[in-house]
Amino acid sequence: MAIQEPPIKVNRLGLTRDDYKGRPSTLCKGCGHDSISQRIISVAYDLNLNPTQIIKLSGIGCSSKTPAYFISQSHGFNGLHGRMPSMATGAMMANHTLTAIGISGDGDAMSIGIGQFKHMVRRNVPVVFIVENNGVYGLTKGQFSATADLDQELKYAGRNELPPIDVCHEALVADCGFVARSFAGDPRQVETLLKAALSHRGTAVLDIISPCVTFNDHDDSTKSYAYGKAHEQVISDFGFVAPQEEITVEYEPGTTVEVEMHDGSHVILRKLDEKHDPRDRYGAMKLLDEAHRKQEFITGLIYLNEDRPSLPELEHLPQVPLARLPEDKLRPSREALAKVMREL
Repeated sequence: MAIQEPPIKVNRLGLTRDDYKGRPSTLCKGCGHDSISQRIISVAYDLNLNPTQIIKLSGIGCSSKTPAYFISQSHGFNGLHGRMPSMATGAMMANHTLTAIGISGDGDAMSIGIGQFKHMVRRNVPVVFIVENNGVYGLTKGQFSATADLDQELKYAGRNELPPIDVCHEALVADCGFVARSFAGDPRQVETLLKAALSHRGTAVLDIISPCVTFNDHDDSTKSYAYGKAHEQVISDFGFVAPQEEITVEYEPGTTVEVEMHDGSHVILRKLDEKHDPRDRYGAMKLLDEAHRKQEFITGLIYLNEDRPSLPELEHLPQVPLARLPEDKLRPSREALAKVMREL
């Protein structure tokens, strides 16, 4: 008797989960960024999103490589370092019917791109803005980023003497209507927050703590970068990163868990419970300030305001996207231009 294969599951669009995948990842094994990509794939499948109506946007960095790893049938644009919010603004003004997913890093968003970030939030551009936050410039040998903890020690960068910038706090100050934080190793929470963010009509900022697994060697090791640099004779320029296991956690709302990173450091996570009112903006700021003093990462939906109009609404864009309007609707007639000139 022949064994029947189980039927392949499809969503309402007739697409399988594999249809939402992208190219194989080239990131380090165990990188939290890859886990986030998998969560985006699952959520897009669950929500029956049409891949051809999605636009992925990114800047420069390890995080900005990840749009290649999910939803290959979508539109995509990888731009300049820190300039992704401007691309998202232009894209959504041209076609506000698209679903925009912006992938940034803590360096891309909070260092060179912080001005762009603030104006994107201020304008309430309809984009899910994901910050894959690991506190280092992972693509350029692990220097401190603007979100690195005070007094953090890195082998090549020394000790960080500057206070960190909090992504969620910056979003709140700019009056963002959706502010959330999660941890790449908590897939259920990431997926839940992603689904909520995709349903928000304005800017949704999702700060996801995503551990970097690369920079964990020691100066006294003969296999370390420092030893090799001191004794090397260069014949080619490349690096090697040892494989690591992905860090995962499971814990209940209202509880705290301490997570050990690959380099031996620890991150304290506290998941919000029903006592927190996400519609209280000042309460959200106070919550983040208290968490900062306790060296905790608050995870969950921190703030929600559904009343702010989005940028396309403020600009009274027509139902038909500007990108699809015919030329006679976009270009003023000769008579209209002549009238304007007479008024000058």
